[in-house]
Amino acid sequence: MYDGPLARLARFCYRRRRLVLAAWTVGAAIVIAVGFGFAAPADNDFSGGKAESSQAHDLIEKHFPGRSGDTLTLAVRADGGVEAVRPRVERVLGDLARASHVASVSSPYQVPGQVSPDHRTAFAAVQLDVNEDDMPVKDVTAMISDVRRASGDGLTLALGGGAVVKAETPGGGPTEGIGLLAAVIVLLIAFGSLLAMGLPIVTAVFGIGTGLAGIALLGHVLPAPGFSPIVAGLIGLGVGVDYALFIVTRYRETLGEEGADPEHATVVAIATAGRSVLFAGSTVVVALLGLFVMGQRLLNAVAVAASLTVLMTMVTAVTLLPALLGFTGRNIDRFGLPFVTRRHARRPLSERWAGVIQRRPVVALAVSAAALLVLAVPALSMRLSFTDSSTQPHDTSAYASHRILADGFGAGYDAPLVVVVRSPGDVRPVAEAVRRTAGVASVTPVRAGADGTAAMFVAYPRTGLQDAATPRLVHRLRDAMAERHRAGGPRVYVGGPNAVAIDFADAVISRLPWLIAVVVGLSLVLLLVLVRSVAIALKAALMNLLSIGAAYGVLTAVVQWGWLGHALGFPTGMPVTAWVPLFMFPILFGLSMDYEVFLISRVREEYDAGTPTRLAVTRGLARTARVITAAAAIMVCVFLSVLLGADIAVKQMGLGLGVAVLVDATVVRMVLVPAVMELLGAVNWWLPGWLARLLPAAEPPAAAPAVPVRVESGR
Repeated sequence: MYDGPLARLARFCYRRRRLVLAAWTVGAAIVIAVGFGFAAPADNDFSGGKAESSQAHDLIEKHFPGRSGDTLTLAVRADGGVEAVRPRVERVLGDLARASHVASVSSPYQVPGQVSPDHRTAFAAVQLDVNEDDMPVKDVTAMISDVRRASGDGLTLALGGGAVVKAETPGGGPTEGIGLLAAVIVLLIAFGSLLAMGLPIVTAVFGIGTGLAGIALLGHVLPAPGFSPIVAGLIGLGVGVDYALFIVTRYRETLGEEGADPEHATVVAIATAGRSVLFAGSTVVVALLGLFVMGQRLLNAVAVAASLTVLMTMVTAVTLLPALLGFTGRNIDRFGLPFVTRRHARRPLSERWAGVIQRRPVVALAVSAAALLVLAVPALSMRLSFTDSSTQPHDTSAYASHRILADGFGAGYDAPLVVVVRSPGDVRPVAEAVRRTAGVASVTPVRAGADGTAAMFVAYPRTGLQDAATPRLVHRLRDAMAERHRAGGPRVYVGGPNAVAIDFADAVISRLPWLIAVVVGLSLVLLLVLVRSVAIALKAALMNLLSIGAAYGVLTAVVQWGWLGHALGFPTGMPVTAWVPLFMFPILFGLSMDYEVFLISRVREEYDAGTPTRLAVTRGLARTARVITAAAAIMVCVFLSVLLGADIAVKQMGLGLGVAVLVDATVVRMVLVPAVMELLGAVNWWLPGWLARLLPAAEPPAAAPAVPVRVESGR
């Protein structure tokens, strides 16, 4: 007989299942209707904080209100020279000037420096009165179509810019549906029953739906970037299905092996697997909230949004799921699939595999650790940036615009830097100094602000945003301008969208060690509370770091080095998007702890029942290998499904998460864990007395069976 808060909650939900189901149905409907009906707009402005690019942005908004919106670029390529097609180009410029949210258009025929030296390439700047997040996609799409229709007969026109990239690479799409379908297939294989398969899916849908609706409302208080619902949905779908999978598996085991009645099986499932779910989910939430150490408001919003979705999947798993189990009862395996259902061998393969590892633990440890370290090597050369027109699929207007400008002017004309000078005097010497800086191709004429206290101009680098030389140029310019300021010159700020990307990448590099320290430390505390073992907690942290390092390495090799990049949907080699490794770490550390919790909690159950450590590891692995494999397969399918989408940054995220989960569920859980626990022996359960007194006591069954004498021998 189990007792305690979780057991009482399970009994209540089981016995009042109609009330619980009705409350969840009505409540979810209301939350979803309100959440998506009054959703807050996305905010993709990463320029907040004290970075120089943020200060430049503030000065532009104050002194150049007409330049506060984003800019599109019309790229022109004329085989016979741009002068020969002037009437056609000016007609397009006139159409663009009359389009919605266009404040002004600068014609290459009137502004110096916008025609290439060979007179075959030109560009026009289209100034918007809103930023890219507020620019309606339908208006941008209409402009792209008009520009494409005007091309032909030796004239190629293409529209580029942040709003164009956003319109051509929408988030979401069919990938969520594909991930859900993959989860259905894996669950059918794991359970062999349509009814058993349906319970985790229904539970996950309730959790994800209410979580995403909550995110939409939360955006009014904590504005979040456009990718936050995608990230939250990916995590929510993965953990939501997995958490329900572990509980349903324990329910079926209790019904089958112990011959218990459905209510008792539900209580056992929630009191054991449900407890592990709460600890695992709490680890994911704590890891995500570790992003607050980055001090970036948008990252804080994404952390809260993803945590909310994980929290809702945890709540549904321990409340809605026991109510659903009450309706299924002993019919959990109804609607079985004969071609999937099969009898299990007396000694599962996983148990025999554990025996193999335990007989050669040193070899298993050395080989698996070496493999993970080799996979992690490319991460040492990882560079960070943001996606831009040059990284988009080659059939898009954004990439066509980039290609035209790069061929005619050089790659840097697609990565302009906005230089703002706070000075009431003549700033042309500053512009000249910038122009003479190595790596700068050209600068535009100086433009004074309306009040005469500030001026600005644009500097075009010789290299693109994705080139390692461009961040070095920005730092070199800032150092030179700071030195001029110390010598009595005006205060100069190097900003613009590309400088924002560089500043954000620098912030990630400088603060990532703090994030790692906070996430690892808090996760260790949670794991200590659950397993009450210093050795296991430290082992889990180290192995999680190894699997995350391997994922970083594979991501760098594919995205930055280009290995299999085209096959996986990455148009060209590029630096890793700056926010991707930042989010990967807490998410993966939390998810890796999930598998650690589910495996070690079963091992601990065996050990607490009097089983020697070696046999406890074997039995724990045998009982969890099948369900952990199924859970990992679901997550891998969900994460890798985003490779079919259009957003390059989200695809990077999905690839990294998928690789990490695959490595963690195979190399780490199936090789490293049994090998290390075999080598540690009784040390696995070492817990100093003073620490044991500080930690909360584990929740035992109300009437626990007598514990036989444990004999630790024969390792």
